[in-house]
Amino acid sequence: MAGIAPIRGLKFEQNVTRVVQADKCLGCSACVAVCPVGCLEFVERKPELVEKCASCGICLIVCPQYEYAFPALEESVFGRQRRPQEEFGIYRRMAIAKANDENILHVCQDGGVVTALLTYALETGRIDGAAVSGISEDKLCYPVPRLVLTPQEVLECAGTRYIFSPNLFAFQKGFTENKKNIAFVGTPCQIHALRKIEMNLLRYFNQLQLAVGLLCTESFTYEGLMKQLIQGKLGLDLHEVKKINIKGKILVTTKSGEEKAIPLKEAKQYTHPRCNLCTDFSAELADISVGGLGLDGWTFTILRTRRGEELFEEARKANVIKTKSIEKGEKALDLLKRLSLKKRKRH
Repeated sequence: MAGIAPIRGLKFEQNVTRVVQADKCLGCSACVAVCPVGCLEFVERKPELVEKCASCGICLIVCPQYEYAFPALEESVFGRQRRPQEEFGIYRRMAIAKANDENILHVCQDGGVVTALLTYALETGRIDGAAVSGISEDKLCYPVPRLVLTPQEVLECAGTRYIFSPNLFAFQKGFTENKKNIAFVGTPCQIHALRKIEMNLLRYFNQLQLAVGLLCTESFTYEGLMKQLIQGKLGLDLHEVKKINIKGKILVTTKSGEEKAIPLKEAKQYTHPRCNLCTDFSAELADISVGGLGLDGWTFTILRTRRGEELFEEARKANVIKTKSIEKGEKALDLLKRLSLKKRKRH
């Protein structure tokens, strides 16, 4: 499948005009991550020119918002385009699953499927690193991209952050450190960018072994979610926050085991504005898409590619994960369809 033709002589200023200044930028960080001369920085979830541009045009080639390329990317990943009846994208099958390891279940978001699969893939040599989000050592509850190389490091990064983390920088780090097989975990906009990189710059970023997409309606600003709501409204010291989850409302669990709730409609005002441009809820271009979808202690899992399905099945047969009947996730499936349709209507 041919990608988008190279855009020679196109300066970043023209990229800004076409995407950023036109208020179309998703803030995925792809342009900054792949810039070969390091002339861009990621500031307040958008690219800024800080050095002389080489006019290579790569930043625009990988931008998810430059030229609508979703059908071409579906062809690249799946060999065909989505049919109208495929309401949440192309997939091979679905599963409701959870990890068997109690250490994972103690710290995971829902069923711990992503943590279990990454751990298994590292232990069996399928991957030699994974680009995920971790927590900053300098700023409480603030997510940062992290390249994890061991099962222990994967465990340290378990759980979901509802503030955007530019995980493509962690993938870039794996590339510069000569990792040969890297897994990537990220939001739909990042998966979209990753697939554009894969399709157009295969010789530059060809280490991708597995793309795991997180079901995502939106992310929130740090100031809004952590400062205004959790610290301000709930009166919680951020040192005490153990876990944040969304089950129709925002649930904040403290280290002492107390759980406090915030109505989701109160948090909506702090949605990051760039998220309102996204049309993909279920990371339709991923190998595996995962999310809670209201399930308690289980992960709704969409196996989209043969690669993703094979890893999942190997892990299941190795007793790393367990599954239950998909019929028990009828409400979750209905929610998946509704939220996918709602976001797609933005296009």
